[in-house]
Amino acid sequence: MTARGWRKGVGWGWSWGDADEVGALNGISPPSVLEALALVSEGRIYDLGLAVDRSSFRSPVHPSTEIASFRTPALAKQQQDIPMLDPSTNTKEMAFISGLVICSDHIGTHIDGLGHLTTGADDQWYNGYTWSEDGGDFGPRKASADTTPPIVARGVLLDIASLHGVDVLPPGTAIGPEDLQAAAASQQVELRVGDVVLIRTGSLGSWGEAGSDHEMLKGPDTSGLNLAAARWLIENHGSILVGSDTSMLEVFPAVDGDSWHPVHEYLLVEHGVHIAELHYLEQLAADRKYEFCYVALLPKLRGLTGGFAMRPIAMV
Repeated sequence: MTARGWRKGVGWGWSWGDADEVGALNGISPPSVLEALALVSEGRIYDLGLAVDRSSFRSPVHPSTEIASFRTPALAKQQQDIPMLDPSTNTKEMAFISGLVICSDHIGTHIDGLGHLTTGADDQWYNGYTWSEDGGDFGPRKASADTTPPIVARGVLLDIASLHGVDVLPPGTAIGPEDLQAAAASQQVELRVGDVVLIRTGSLGSWGEAGSDHEMLKGPDTSGLNLAAARWLIENHGSILVGSDTSMLEVFPAVDGDSWHPVHEYLLVEHGVHIAELHYLEQLAADRKYEFCYVALLPKLRGLTGGFAMRPIAMV
């Protein structure tokens, strides 16, 4: 498959005009969606989302999740501010429960929007948008995560932990292009232009019910792609979304590039490639399902920098 906007040896760049807010996902087309759907032959669905609560592990730069009951049956009646709960007319004593959610837009399974990372003195992100021109009190006004289109694409799992014969990669393992190439060859899977590529480090094998064991998770979470590997995926193979089972995708601290998050800068800013993080890949790996139809929908809350509260799926 070919994709509009991609050039071999160059990648995606800023290929779709000054007003674009979508980036490499412009490569999704009706023919590519049909190709992805044609991969479904068994009718099996793999849930790639994680359960999260206030105890869940997260990148230390993001706040925890807090969910509180905002209205409860007994107190809603007692407050006497809702006419329909008046006991003189509410003969069945009906009531309701509603919640208040306070959390980061990068908690749990999520996709980084193109407005997540900025670089330079002018705080620039994808396609030349800057905070001084395109920011605001309620999030970036350009290329925020809510502009991300529905994603239906061929997905490929590259199981780097299994390639190296371990359940989970050691902390700080840098995954290079040679690892990706070896995994693809071992799994007998071909990378194609327009793919969603997901990298397994094995880190989420210890997530448990809600990822509350931070000490167990924080070491493996530092393994990930180096910049050379990201370049290999984009410039050689035209991936439209790159993700992993960690909270950062890339190795930390960085081992190449000239910044503290060179892979994020390269993917989000330079090529408009969204980043999928904390995707649960353990069952896919156990069943050796390396090719699938990937489906992800992000919430349309304007101004988000990350598509959170996600439940992406892989269909085979």
